[in-house]
Amino acid sequence: MKTIVHEMRGIPFFLLKEYLQEMGGELVSVDVVRGEGWSVRLERMEPFRLGSLEVGQTRLTMELREDVVDDFLERFRLKTLRAGG
Repeated sequence: MKTIVHEMRGIPFFLLKEYLQEMGGELVSVDVVRGEGWSVRLERMEPFRLGSLEVGQTRLTMELREDVVDDFLERFRLKTLRAGG
């Protein structure tokens, strides 16, 4: 198993859980989504502040079986890709 810890800003906690479920995961507790060969624990963090701007942050701890790492990370990257302006 490979463990990857990733902190994300700007995508709400609930939406990250939804994305993981759309990727084939099942919600096994309030903050854990588990799929075939992977498990992700989500942890709310203190919001990031820049002046008066406040952006939510989530820490994801991903436990990935070696044979699913590349596929999982690519699908997750595409799900969370945001266009800038």
